[in-house]
Amino acid sequence: MLWQGESIRKVTGGRIRPAKGKRRSEIGLAPADTHIGEDKRKIVRTTGGNEKVRALRAIYANVTTPSNGQTKKAKIEKVEENGADPNYVRRNLLTKGAIIRTDIGRARIVSRPGQDGVINAILLE
Repeated sequence: MLWQGESIRKVTGGRIRPAKGKRRSEIGLAPADTHIGEDKRKIVRTTGGNEKVRALRAIYANVTTPSNGQTKKAKIEKVEENGADPNYVRRNLLTKGAIIRTDIGRARIVSRPGQDGVINAILLE
């Protein structure tokens, strides 16, 4: 967990005397690290009582074909590329921008599985 509040230093290096201390709401949450596997989701409470759905594991993706706009449910076989981190490919982590191999072809993930709880992808032709 990482505190993501404001710094006590100005850009010039001078000190700001804070009017309030650290708050629980300013602490970040651990990443979801969505893997390939049987579906598993987690509901997380956010600011204002809203909810986010974190996909912890997923086996299917909604893959859209750009030429005709049709969307099909496809099984994810493996992660082939990930520009964010090469280590994510070895660990089969699903993140936005990752290129996955499905049973209908290669696709790029366009949703954020750790934020949305669903995996949407566009077929690469």
